[in-house]
Amino acid sequence: MKIAFLTAGGIAPCLSASIGALVQRYNDLSPDADLMGYMHGYRGLLLGKSLSFPAEVKDDAEILYQFGGSPIGSSRVKLTNKDDCISKGYINDGEDPMDVAADQLIKDGVNILHTIGGDDTNTMAAALLTHLEKSGHALTVVGLPKTVDNDVIPIQQTLGAWTAAEQGAIFFENIANENTTSTRQLIIHEVMGRHSGWLTAATACEYRKRLDDITFLPDLLVSRDRWDVDAVYIPELDWDFQSEAQRLRKRMDQKDGVNIFLSEGAGLDTLVREMEAQEEDVPMDAFGHVRLDEINPGQWFAKQFASYLDAEKVLVQKSGYFARSARPGKRDLDLIGRSASMAAESALEGKSGLVGLDEEDSGKLGLIDLDRIQGGKQFDHSADWFQAMLNDIGQL
Repeated sequence: MKIAFLTAGGIAPCLSASIGALVQRYNDLSPDADLMGYMHGYRGLLLGKSLSFPAEVKDDAEILYQFGGSPIGSSRVKLTNKDDCISKGYINDGEDPMDVAADQLIKDGVNILHTIGGDDTNTMAAALLTHLEKSGHALTVVGLPKTVDNDVIPIQQTLGAWTAAEQGAIFFENIANENTTSTRQLIIHEVMGRHSGWLTAATACEYRKRLDDITFLPDLLVSRDRWDVDAVYIPELDWDFQSEAQRLRKRMDQKDGVNIFLSEGAGLDTLVREMEAQEEDVPMDAFGHVRLDEINPGQWFAKQFASYLDAEKVLVQKSGYFARSARPGKRDLDLIGRSASMAAESALEGKSGLVGLDEEDSGKLGLIDLDRIQGGKQFDHSADWFQAMLNDIGQL
């Protein structure tokens, strides 16, 4: 029995721990199984680069709970994007990446493949599984849903998202102290979230919970009001720029500073249209996603707001790498453990799918058909906790 692991896409606070939890579960269920990992996701699968897990890894797998990132690396590779795979040297001219990946799995004698990633990672796994089945080769594929955006359909809570929100709150707790460095300061906290505002909303909520535990000294201008959130902008929420600018101008006049939590995908369509109108190249990745780290949505919003608020200093800070690189917190570790256990059990029973909390089954943990996995799930901004926060900060 040979079991392979593959982590792909952007990292999240769950990859190392998920591998550790899977290894530990296989130690119980199939101690003699050969374990291996493909290095840097589908890139390693295409290039035939892998790492066998020695006995020491099996014995000390719990060490992986202490780390963020992935010990076997990650990459963004789309097996159906032949031209991209050729241009990057992953395959040769005339080859099909799906064939190359399938042949490598067969060559390595892999019986079970665990893919840990977002919707792209797991839909690629589904396509690879179908490709192998058509050629008469058996493979069991069981994925785990990873993304800090929490935007995979039909997953209620993706692995790593809770921790990313908690870490983003810690990040801004320090950044917020910058409000003491000048008068009329605009601070924009840019949070990951291309299509979904869940992480931005959850980070703002976690940050305000942390403020609840802080004792302030308003007689020396150290007041909660100055440290609090003034606006939360997410892709799913419609808002009028002029009205918000007027509201925030009043906040700036009242407390000498404004703190905005901005999802990187908020206003993205507008920004892209502006770039295209000016005949600027819009950077894209292999999946056709805009490279948000290269176009700086936060800076664009900062420029729009600064003049309206008469800001004397503007600070845009991104918590993305800080938050996504963390090791998992308690809530995520619990979900990782339960998910990995079910994933290993399902795999040994020859059942393929993705293990996650199924929104269409009352949020129960289960093995979900890979054909049901989609990306782009939007955050339900009508959620009571989010509406209560908007009302509390005066945005409603």
